[in-house]
Amino acid sequence: MLRKNLDAHYSPLFFLGSLGAGGLSVSFFMYLMFMVDHPDTPLPTYGHIMPLLQQGSPVARTLVALALMAILVLAFQHLRLLMWNIREYRRFRQTDAFQKLISSNNEVALMAIPLTLAMTINVGFVLGAVFVPHLWEVVEYLFPFAILGFLAVGIYALKIFTHYMTRLITAGDFDFVENNSLSQMIAIFAFAMVSVGLAAPGAMSHHVEVNAIGIFFAIFFAAIAMVLGLLKFVLGIKSIFRHGISEAASPSLWIVIPILTLLGIAFIRMSFGVHHGFGDPAPRTGLFILTSTVLSLQLMAGLIGYAVMKRLNYFADYLHGDKRHAGSYALICPGVALFVFGMFFIHMGLVRNGLLEKFGVTYFIMLLPLLYLQFRTLLTLLTINKRLLRPESSLGQSTAAE
Repeated sequence: MLRKNLDAHYSPLFFLGSLGAGGLSVSFFMYLMFMVDHPDTPLPTYGHIMPLLQQGSPVARTLVALALMAILVLAFQHLRLLMWNIREYRRFRQTDAFQKLISSNNEVALMAIPLTLAMTINVGFVLGAVFVPHLWEVVEYLFPFAILGFLAVGIYALKIFTHYMTRLITAGDFDFVENNSLSQMIAIFAFAMVSVGLAAPGAMSHHVEVNAIGIFFAIFFAAIAMVLGLLKFVLGIKSIFRHGISEAASPSLWIVIPILTLLGIAFIRMSFGVHHGFGDPAPRTGLFILTSTVLSLQLMAGLIGYAVMKRLNYFADYLHGDKRHAGSYALICPGVALFVFGMFFIHMGLVRNGLLEKFGVTYFIMLLPLLYLQFRTLLTLLTINKRLLRPESSLGQSTAAE
């Protein structure tokens, strides 16, 4: 049971709850992606997974079943929260709080909507691949629709962001005092999500035209994300250094982590697409360098963000104390993103280069911190849902629309 009719207490940041559930659903697909053999397709499908459930060892059957169950449950939660958010957002648009939102720095929070819609397409793709028999036999007919879907979301994101930037440029009313966080980078997060989605058909299609279209638009949105990301990061850090970080928005320090994951995977997919479609092989060592660089930056961002939030007592106050804020959902995506890219680092950076033996003792030891991170992220999502979405919950000392 979810709260209803939040009206002025609603915030577009609640979409991040749906986004986090969708991301966690995809994270459980990573086990199938990298541990189930699929030599004839770029990702595991129903045809690869079902034989394991029917003829695999008891351990394999159990682990595959658990992964599939988690994918389904979290995908359902993603769609449930998406529908709830759409309903509440429509009501929110009729309030004075919405007018205040779109005349302030916080207008950028609307970018959480296309960000979440792009995740919905990703979740749908995963569900189709693992649960629909023979889907891969007609996937070439689906790739153009996937490109159109991500382009539609990308255009929606550009519309929101262009309106926001046009107001700031013409009115000059950007509040640098209130910019003391990295919350503005949610726009970059959205563009990166569209980019990685477009890179998928660009990497997997057998038709060079589809490869080229997917890769071009993936580069288009990745370029926007990188240039604007640098701008927003510098402006945010400048305000943070001058005014100190906003306590409620301190989880935004971790937003760099999912952005790096998405751009990193986008470039990996584009390199595979160039090899697959144009016959230009990507060196394996390049994957090691890329994944190592991205993971290093993510770990640094994670360390600094954790230290800051610990000093501000954020976890005690906003996860277990009296303070409540929709921005707490920003804790989920970094955990998902670090887990996902950790899997890419292990398998693309290490295993692919012969630096780590797959299914060896060291391999499973390296997986342990990722398993712990995924578990903690799932618990955090459940905690935030309980605190913010149950009918008896209250937004407490911090309003959701701040």
